[in-house]
Amino acid sequence: MRFKLILSSVKPGITDDIVDAAKAAGATGATIIPARGTGIREAKSFFGLSLEAQTDIIMLLIEEHCVDEILAAIKEAGKFHEPGTGIAFVVPIENVIGLESQMEKFKEEVRESYF
Repeated sequence: MRFKLILSSVKPGITDDIVDAAKAAGATGATIIPARGTGIREAKSFFGLSLEAQTDIIMLLIEEHCVDEILAAIKEAGKFHEPGTGIAFVVPIENVIGLESQMEKFKEEVRESYF
């Protein structure tokens, strides 16, 4: 199996919507990392302290053949056509370890649903 990693940087308020849309489109799970970021505009400050925008990084390890559909769902749910809502991009994955037990469980669930 070949995998790709979809990374998306979004405002925390829309993280759940994006993850739900990705799962509905075929993603099996997500890792969410709270982060801080700056954009092209200078960070605001309050009494000399920098106020950086809070963001969530959503990581989705996806089978290669599902990437386009899931990326489209993320784009729609995140309203990425609007300025400042977030970005998403795809990174190729060279090797993956640790999915063996998950793959066996998935195969078992598929067998049970058909028989």
